[in-house]
Amino acid sequence: MATVILARHGRSTANAAGTLAGRTKGVHLDDTGIAQAHGIAERVAELPLSALVSSPLERCRETAREIARGRDDGLTVVTERALLECDYGAWTGRPLKELAKQPLWKTVQQHPSAARFPEGESMTQMMARGVEAVRRWDARVEEEHGPDAVWVAVSHGDVIKSVLADALGMHLDQFQRIVVDPASLSIVRYTPLRPFVVSTNSTAGDLSYLKPPKRRRRRVSSDAAVGGGAGDGGSARTGRGRTA
Repeated sequence: MATVILARHGRSTANAAGTLAGRTKGVHLDDTGIAQAHGIAERVAELPLSALVSSPLERCRETAREIARGRDDGLTVVTERALLECDYGAWTGRPLKELAKQPLWKTVQQHPSAARFPEGESMTQMMARGVEAVRRWDARVEEEHGPDAVWVAVSHGDVIKSVLADALGMHLDQFQRIVVDPASLSIVRYTPLRPFVVSTNSTAGDLSYLKPPKRRRRRVSSDAAVGGGAGDGGSARTGRGRTA
């Protein structure tokens, strides 16, 4: 099956200010975020990417454009509304330290499946659309480019955490255990029976082990290697970064 690299956007001006940007327009990458996006671009530069799909918000599109910049394969950015940030409603644009005093904050932390943001959406709605979008695009990429295809989805922290929770078979109420830093990469490979979470919250390291084999396609299997297996590239896996 195809392999998706879930990329969180680089640090934004709202991240640096400690505010909840949500779907606010005009929130861009700051200088650190631009450098982080360039770092993502360098990490995936040698991979033959079959698609580059992004949330429509500026901070994600700017990250995606940096990934596409300088490539000679004509890769273009396609926006996908279902990858949008959670609609935080009345919480949007407010300081996180202020929101942490709200009664709903504890629900978001301890029981997110019960959380609905005032004038916004619920976290279960966010998870449902995010997971559906990634799985839909993954199936499309595989159909068009084959089971060895690699593609990138650029989205937001909570959306990516919910996609990872689904891939890990976790209930949404456990998704706050997952860490997804700005400009981090998390990798999932879907199969007919189950997803395989290859990496999470990776912020540095070589991704050459994701290159499709030159002479043969990967054997499509839903089986997990008993005992852990030999991996896809030995030392190439050592630089994946932190795993939540």
